[in-house]
Amino acid sequence: MQVDKIRGHQTDQLFKAVLELKDMEECYRFFDDLCTISEIQSLSQRFEVAHLLRLKKTYETIKNETGASTATISRVRRCFDYGNDTYDEMLGRLYPDEKPFQFPKYGNSNE
Repeated sequence: MQVDKIRGHQTDQLFKAVLELKDMEECYRFFDDLCTISEIQSLSQRFEVAHLLRLKKTYETIKNETGASTATISRVRRCFDYGNDTYDEMLGRLYPDEKPFQFPKYGNSNE
């Protein structure tokens, strides 16, 4: 995992704080203090790109709907191919009735 490079007290503290957030309004306030508007927009854009990829939308459609660059779309797509499956996991929790596209997994030595 890429995040292993930054694993430690500071990162643990941040993630523990996120886990303590109680509701949407508290999330907005916390991230307003923690991040710039641009950082929040980038994170939310990536998550929406993941959602649209999961629904098998084309890069062109995703670019038009989100304003994301093809580089951003490709980076998010790589997470579906080689990542930790958390986009799919979280989107599955948020949208349990959706029928997602099943991406082929690459680089998994367990197969």
